[in-house]
Amino acid sequence: MQSCNQTFSRNRLTSLDRVYFFTNRSLPPLCAVSKIGFSAAKDEAASPGDIEFEAPLKIVEYPDPKLRAKNKRIVSFDDNLKSLAREMFDVMYKTNGIGLSAPQVGIDVQLMVFNPVGESGEGEEIVLVNPRVSKYSKKLSILNEGCLSFPGIYADVKRPESVKIDARDVNGNRFSFSLDGLPARVFQHEFDHLQGILFFERMTEEVLGNIREQLQALEMKYEQLTGVPSPEKIQNRRERRNAVGFGKS
Repeated sequence: MQSCNQTFSRNRLTSLDRVYFFTNRSLPPLCAVSKIGFSAAKDEAASPGDIEFEAPLKIVEYPDPKLRAKNKRIVSFDDNLKSLAREMFDVMYKTNGIGLSAPQVGIDVQLMVFNPVGESGEGEEIVLVNPRVSKYSKKLSILNEGCLSFPGIYADVKRPESVKIDARDVNGNRFSFSLDGLPARVFQHEFDHLQGILFFERMTEEVLGNIREQLQALEMKYEQLTGVPSPEKIQNRRERRNAVGFGKS
């Protein structure tokens, strides 16, 4: 997710000190437990080769099919995973982001990093492995969102104001916690990426209409760079995808 110049108070996360893996002070274990389990049985387990990468990482832009790939469950909690998380933070900061998922750098595993402050050395850096949502709040709010995979595009998106999350840390420890406000929104944006859902699919038709030409421009850019037809055409999109709901975990 890309910063939209939103202000953020660090005090909103003071009760989650145990959740952070990377901070500007030390490297304590990230942590959160799920009533529904930490991974679905149908999730394919990632092999060590699935987490191999070359630095520096590069952001995958729409409509690259990597953004729609099925992301695998991480089962190996080694130094390579920790290095990947650090590299993801690095590219996130360099591109003015506040959140990033592994598929956005072409790695199809269930991993996300975010820091709602968006500045290295400030705020708290959160790493979540194999995250699940155990509960969404009924109260929804609208906020302007951007996405690193959609450069220059910002639009209003409606999401639940708070979520309860189950995940593992980079050491494989299980934990549960809640987020609200901007941190909850950043999490949901990145969680959607892990499900192959893109933020424009959360928009109303009116809002989507305002960015349709920008999406088409990205499709044309992809065709020019790759020499192949765009795998997606926003002009052919149905009004709503049934798969896009807040109950999916």
